[in-house]
Amino acid sequence: MARTGRKSFKVAVVGATGLVGQEMLSVLAERKFPISSLVMLASTRTAGSRLSYEGREYQVGIATADALDGAEIVLMSAGADTSRQLALAFADKGAVVIDNSSAWRMDKDVPLVVPEVNPKDIANYTKRGIIANPNCSTIQMVVALAPLHQHATLKRVVVSTYQAVSGKGKEAIDEMSSQISALFNQGEIETKVFPKRIAFNCLPHINVFDESGFTFEEQKMQNETRKILHLPDLGVCATCVRVPVFNGHAESVLAEFEKPIFAAEARKILRQSPGIMLMDEPENNIYPTQLDAEGTDATYVGRVREDKSAANSLAFWCVADNLRKGAATNAVQIAEILARDYL
Repeated sequence: MARTGRKSFKVAVVGATGLVGQEMLSVLAERKFPISSLVMLASTRTAGSRLSYEGREYQVGIATADALDGAEIVLMSAGADTSRQLALAFADKGAVVIDNSSAWRMDKDVPLVVPEVNPKDIANYTKRGIIANPNCSTIQMVVALAPLHQHATLKRVVVSTYQAVSGKGKEAIDEMSSQISALFNQGEIETKVFPKRIAFNCLPHINVFDESGFTFEEQKMQNETRKILHLPDLGVCATCVRVPVFNGHAESVLAEFEKPIFAAEARKILRQSPGIMLMDEPENNIYPTQLDAEGTDATYVGRVREDKSAANSLAFWCVADNLRKGAATNAVQIAEILARDYL
């Protein structure tokens, strides 16, 4: 399993049986991460199942503080409650935890990292032994915003998201599938995962509402963007919508800058920026959709245009695979920098 020519690491994947956990395993293999030994852990509900990695079968263990078996790097996608219970315990045992939940993202002693944007923040992992993976919708937006910010200095961002049901897990995918089938077969529509029918419908409701009228998902985008970009006073307003798409998140972004920036130069900047695929020829029907991004690791950007209603403003559309760049790939990219530069 270990590759020659560089140090290999003992790795644990917590939440290995979930959608993101399985994607993490796929991305680790695809990117040939140097693993000397691998531990797969999950909740009691799915522990005991068997998963394969590079031709070898593994039995999934129960995620407990004593189950790491000496792992040095932990990729964790088991939910915020589990992370609050186990992440510090894993860190106390000498592991560095890369956590995909919301549990640690706004902790001042935990770096919140998108490798294309703020890789140097990884150095702060020593404070708690934890690195936080941002929210999926935040990741793709800041990948697109960061190079434009370097050029013209961000002042304000307004974003509306169009988020796939896979962002809520396998149960959400199954619910939409069953609703579509029921509609075509004149069957009974069951709604359990979502508050309203998701099939052929859009729900402006992701996570719970707070007293301000924003949802927790919208607050995450607003707060995480400020932290990642090191812009504590940045104005950010988000509206997050669940749409009847199986995989891939799309976003309509309006960005206002301190300095002038024009669509042509923005396209040039984006075309040369890491992690971005520019698809911007709308006159030829070339613009990104969720299907374009599926199974890839890039943030796709298109429909870049100047907003004539406000000075120094641009509008654009961006799309990414929320299970890959929005979760698994971003975490593995963090692990690669951690392994290469710090461990």
